[in-house]
Amino acid sequence: MNNDHGPHQVGLLESREVVLSQTAEIDEIDAATRTRERIILLTLAAVQFITIVDFMVIMPLGPQLMRSLEIGPAQLGLVVSSYTLAGGIAGLVASSLVDRLERKVAFLVIDAGFLVGTLLCGLAPTYYTLVAARLATGAFGGILGGMAMAIIGDVFPEERRGRATGALMSGFALASVLGVPFGLFLGTRLGWQVPFLLLAALGIPILAIAALTLPRLRGHLGPHASSEHPIMVVVDTFTQPNHVRAFALVVSLMFAGFVVFPYVSPYLVTNVGMSVDELPFVFVAGGVVTLFSAPLIGRLADRYGKLRVFRIVAPVSAVMTIAATNLGEVPAALAIAVVASLMVSNSGRMVAAMAMITSSVAPNRRGGFLSANSSVQHLALGFGAYVGGLIVSEAEDHRLLNFPIVGLLSAVATIMSLWLAGRIRPIAVEAEMSTTQAVAAAAEGMYDAPEPLM
Repeated sequence: MNNDHGPHQVGLLESREVVLSQTAEIDEIDAATRTRERIILLTLAAVQFITIVDFMVIMPLGPQLMRSLEIGPAQLGLVVSSYTLAGGIAGLVASSLVDRLERKVAFLVIDAGFLVGTLLCGLAPTYYTLVAARLATGAFGGILGGMAMAIIGDVFPEERRGRATGALMSGFALASVLGVPFGLFLGTRLGWQVPFLLLAALGIPILAIAALTLPRLRGHLGPHASSEHPIMVVVDTFTQPNHVRAFALVVSLMFAGFVVFPYVSPYLVTNVGMSVDELPFVFVAGGVVTLFSAPLIGRLADRYGKLRVFRIVAPVSAVMTIAATNLGEVPAALAIAVVASLMVSNSGRMVAAMAMITSSVAPNRRGGFLSANSSVQHLALGFGAYVGGLIVSEAEDHRLLNFPIVGLLSAVATIMSLWLAGRIRPIAVEAEMSTTQAVAAAAEGMYDAPEPLM
């Protein structure tokens, strides 16, 4: 019997060896790709940490600001909304320009401007100079979130975008666990300006790391990016039906959150009876749970559907809003548990919502759309904070009045978002985007990074 392999058998063996070799190479590429994706997420989350602490710390510092600057709830609302209104206007301008620019360069320039604004906040001596500094900070900070989401959308394919969005939202959790309580601690003992000075100092090395680690993403720079007039880009962004539906969802969620949140800390101190020293525990508790819940909700959204998960989490946030705005004088532990649960449910609904929204726009429009979305988000946020300031008033004993009314408004806006979310449709091109293409986007420019970063 002849044991020699015939030509056909030799060909099959060679083909099998090629397939096994290619499989091994794919496994190696996949492992390297996941490492680069983690580096990108960590970098974006670090920048997100700085921007979120800068924005959030102003709210728990409300009692100190009201006392030291001699202002009331309406003026505090303007301090909060000035940042968001500036971010909204800047995002509107950026929506016509960012898709003409390479993502990394745009992100780094905007981050640098944000850090200058944060420094000016720390140097502001009066109420009016603080408002001016918040306007400057918001003009840059309001665009950063949209740019980070654009990078997420370019790098991660649809099937992993929910998880990536959840990981990015962990920057919010870390800001709540570490940044805001520590900033509140410093602001209470050393002056409200100190947290902003520290954030500006921390942001400089993070900016340098971002310059080394972020990929160069140019895939969105097609022929239309250089030929379309900026005004036409804005018009097109705000007239696409799917975009309009996404913007409506964002408006409902932002209004629901920030008609309440700027006044939670003063409410806990003056109405519930918590001390200023107990406030950090609220953000620590909410942040610790969110640190685990945001990535988990992202994975559940990828597995079971983003809309389904959103429609489960959003009603929970509405219920917790009603509970948090009707606490009265209760033990501090109960107040901490209720407000922390509200923070967790609010962040969870945003994970699912932003994953849906990112998938509703074509890749070559994603940067402009998400900058416009950031603009809409900040305008709605500022409007919510301003409306809350008009409704909430201060009694002679400094207790806040009408807080349950803003809680009811928030719950109604959240319920409306359930219908709006169902009207968003992922675009067809997302289904055609292969994992290989997304991997290439993540890898682009990363091979030039220093070796220790790999």
